[in-house]
Amino acid sequence: MVNSCKKTTELIDKQTLTSLSIKERLQLYIHKSMCKTCTAYEQQSKFIDNAVWRWISNKTKPNIEESNNRKKKILQELDKS
Repeated sequence: MVNSCKKTTELIDKQTLTSLSIKERLQLYIHKSMCKTCTAYEQQSKFIDNAVWRWISNKTKPNIEESNNRKKKILQELDKS
């Protein structure tokens, strides 16, 4: 029993969120061994997920130098008071 491309892409997306059952992993493996389009979809999906994760991670990391400069400015303003 071979899955359709639609079902296979659903499994590819599902595996990024949770673990697949043995049956699902086998279905995914068999389909990808015959379908280069779904294999390419999986690679592109992983690439996009990693790119988004890196972008989000860089946006949420505090800029230490900027934080220290802000602290210095606040302390200077407090000293003036």
